[in-house]
Amino acid sequence: MINTAPSAENVVQPEVASSYDVVVAGGGPAGASTAALIAEKGHSVLLLERSHVPRFHVGESLIPETYHVLERLGLIDALKASAFPRKYSVQFVTDTGKESAPFYFDEHNPHPSSQTWQVERGPFDKMLVDRARELGTVVRTDAKLLDVVSTGEGAETSVRGVKVKLGDEPAREIGCRVFVDATGQTAFLARRLNMLHKDERLQKGTIWTYWKGAHRDPGERDEGCTIILQTEGKRSWFWYIPLADDVVSVGCTGSMQDMFGPGFESAEATYQRELARCPGLRRRLENAERVEDYFTTKDFSYRVDEGAGDGWVLVGDALGFIDPVYSSGVHLALASGEFAADAVHDALSADDTSRERLGTWIPEYFRGKERFHQLVYAFYTPGFSFANFLREHPEHKGHLVDVLVGNVFDHPGVDRMFEDMGELTPPSDLAAAVV
Repeated sequence: MINTAPSAENVVQPEVASSYDVVVAGGGPAGASTAALIAEKGHSVLLLERSHVPRFHVGESLIPETYHVLERLGLIDALKASAFPRKYSVQFVTDTGKESAPFYFDEHNPHPSSQTWQVERGPFDKMLVDRARELGTVVRTDAKLLDVVSTGEGAETSVRGVKVKLGDEPAREIGCRVFVDATGQTAFLARRLNMLHKDERLQKGTIWTYWKGAHRDPGERDEGCTIILQTEGKRSWFWYIPLADDVVSVGCTGSMQDMFGPGFESAEATYQRELARCPGLRRRLENAERVEDYFTTKDFSYRVDEGAGDGWVLVGDALGFIDPVYSSGVHLALASGEFAADAVHDALSADDTSRERLGTWIPEYFRGKERFHQLVYAFYTPGFSFANFLREHPEHKGHLVDVLVGNVFDHPGVDRMFEDMGELTPPSDLAAAVV
């Protein structure tokens, strides 16, 4: 069973100084990896997290390219020793129940990175936060970020500190040379600076829960496979992610209109309605028992105009969020954390924390992230079929797998695949808006 309750740490909250080289807000994969890699370079780092760690979070399926940042963080041996199921492939099931052959990652790239993991995010995130501590980060897990200490407006804002409430202490200001916003979908700074825009074509809603005793394909290479299953008429899709202790994470994503629109009764009713429309999933859950309540999230995807400014950097979901169909979230969090950490170290070493210095990595990161966006658009475009596309363009099979494994940065070859896909036009769910 997944532990969804907040967990108190057996750790005394450390004293916090009046200023640091870097303050990171948010203790998820993006914030923890950024903090760890900056602290490793010898800079003083404060990590502020509002909840005790571990805490519940969805987003369990890692993709292969996460390996390289995790290796740099020194966590591969810990992951190998963990109970997290090994993941060797991803598989797709059509709305009629027809199953594709699994995409085995090692057939594309015979490297240790081609075997990854299905993680429970509470223990996984704690592993990252603990590593940040080991490398010298001061971590507070009772912190409420109130504001930034800044001058200027919009993207021209210059940050020189934060205003924060630590536990029961009075609110106080903490100075910093660089502020890293890793606040996830809260997107603390982007919302304050009016830089966050919904993606009108990817405004989806999700309902998910956890099952025990569900069917898993036999054999080590297949039992940990992530499966993406479409419902009849392709109105929605399910993820199927095997976790430890015979638990499976199973979530359904569809348009806001279909999932939470007029006639909505309950999360359970909508979930069961969509399950009845998914023949490929019904057989897998036939003998399973639901072991958790239903969870929901709405209004998925958004973009952010700027990733860095004078004295500040955004990472992870604070820098934009994409529909979860290809499990890109943790990979983008770790990748942005690594890119940002290297840029922050360079900026601090040069005593130049300008937007130009801190944001050197942003253009290539946005190009890579856009490649995930394009694959998601293809998934939702009516009439588009990956199977038909690969029959017409077999030369792009490697490019498709590149995106599936997360090899999206500094890879212009993938762009030729999207050019050959033509116009990708998923139906609009909501009018574009700034939120």
